[in-house]
Order: sequence, then structure tokens, then C-alpha cells
Amino acid sequence: MSKAASNPITHDRFDYSPIVDRPVLRWPNGARVAVWVIPNIEHFMFDRPSTSITAVTTRFVPDVLNYSWRDYGVRVGIWRMMEVMEKYRIRGTVALNSDVCEHYPRIIEEGNNLGWEWMGHGKNNSILMAEKDKDEERDLISHVVKTITAGTGKHPRGWLGPALTETHNTLDILAEAGIEYVCDWVNDEQPYPIRVKSGSLLSIPYSSEVNDIPAILDGKQSAESFGQMIKDQFDVLYEDGASTGRVMSICLHPFLIGHPFRSKYFAEALQHITSRQDVWLATGSEIIDWYRQNNG
Repeated sequence: MSKAASNPITHDRFDYSPIVDRPVLRWPNGARVAVWVIPNIEHFMFDRPSTSITAVTTRFVPDVLNYSWRDYGVRVGIWRMMEVMEKYRIRGTVALNSDVCEHYPRIIEEGNNLGWEWMGHGKNNSILMAEKDKDEERDLISHVVKTITAGTGKHPRGWLGPALTETHNTLDILAEAGIEYVCDWVNDEQPYPIRVKSGSLLSIPYSSEVNDIPAILDGKQSAESFGQMIKDQFDVLYEDGASTGRVMSICLHPFLIGHPFRSKYFAEALQHITSRQDVWLATGSEIIDWYRQNNG
């Protein structure tokens, strides 16, 4: 938007809205919490650094240690995640690099069999959205949307930027491309509208903390403590949801949570969540559709 672009110290994308002053939000069947699980399924270029388990080899090209550690996610980790989530009848809303459609179509096939949703997550996780000019970004987003549509059979309705990156133009371009919700803004526990030049766009709660990369790699949490974090987050949101509905996101990467010693605690957390009444296990699009239909 022109105001946001001309004044980089502020923005005009949405107004300040304290959650205590909003109308009561109710989920289907009186659920207190809408829980959605977001597996980030990604492709990484062989000649560039990215998320790493160790800094020792990141200066090398190729960095076989860290590249192959990430590659575990699409070869093994995602299949373990799918088994765990299917056991608890949770469908994923995948943050999908469009390059996955080309390189790992077997994952797309199985995700479709499980009824998972696919949302855009850039071309790959070696190319971020920041510092691109408007035309370059429009071309990139168009490519991602078209590739995911062709590869999965459905136009993506949601978007998560690689590393949650944006430019001043991203939200307008996403709305132009038919994207209906975005996850980059980790500032709420309920959906809310974002102003765009044309069309409409909603923000849906995502998390930079209930997220295995910041928790495990940056925060050095154990697998057990991360599982407990998920349960603690749910418990408080469940209590808060008695007065007005909340959204809980569980943000995961198969090259981390897909390892056996971590997957064990992920499964325990899902068992804890699904053992409670008044919980809505939803996809991103289901949350957005309900919110639009019931909250103007």
C-alpha cells in the first residue's frame, strides 16, 4: 500500500485491536480452540546455506552435512509425521515450497490421500521474499501458485513466506494472485483482516515459538520440553477459549520433528490435545471459511 511503502516505520495494513474488546468468537459445535498443524515441506538448493544443525561446515560448498540433515525430512521424517498425525485424525495444512511438486511428487500424492491442504511457501527455502522488486516478486508468486495448483490439483488459498519474509508489496500481490489468508504475522490468537489494494486477505495465527526450529535449534530445547510446550500452550488456550475462541498453530519441519526421539513427544502432545472435548481439529481454509461466515 502506498502509505506503508512511503513510511517504512509504520504500516496501514490493519488497526490495533485488543482481543479483550472484540466480539465473542465461537468455533463450530462450541469448540474452544481451533487447532491446526502446519508441516513445512521444503526444498533446499545444494549450493547455498540454510537452516543447519551445526555451524561447523556452513562455510563449505557443498555443505553435505547440513544439506543431508535437511534432506532427511523429505526422505524419512515427513512419512513419520504423516503416520502420527493420521493416528490422531489430524490433517496437515502444508507450507509447501513449489519445488517440492517437481522433486518429491510422492509426498504430494500421499498428502492428497490424507486430505491435507497445501498453501504457498515460496519456490524453495533457499530463496526468500525480502529485497525483491515488485515485478520480480509478482513473477515468483505467480510461478509458485501455478506450480502448486498443477502439482496438487488445487489452487493454494494460504501463504507462508519462506522464513516469514515479505516486502512492502507482498500482501497486495498475494491477494491479486487469489491467496485468501497469510501466516507471516505472528501477532494474534484469532484471525483478522488485512488491508490490500484489491480483493481481500485474512491473517491467521501462526507461531514463531510453538515452532520446532526456534524452540529446538535456537532455544536448545529438548524433544521432551518441546512436547511439553505444545501441551502447555494448548492448556492455556483451552481455558481462555471458554470466553472467546482461540487458534492454536503447531509449526513443524520434518527434518526436525520427524526424527524418532522427537516424534515420540509430538505424538504425546497430539494425544493430549485430542483427549479433550470442545477442540476443533481444522485446516487453515476451514478456519478462515468459518471466520468469514460467522464474523462478517
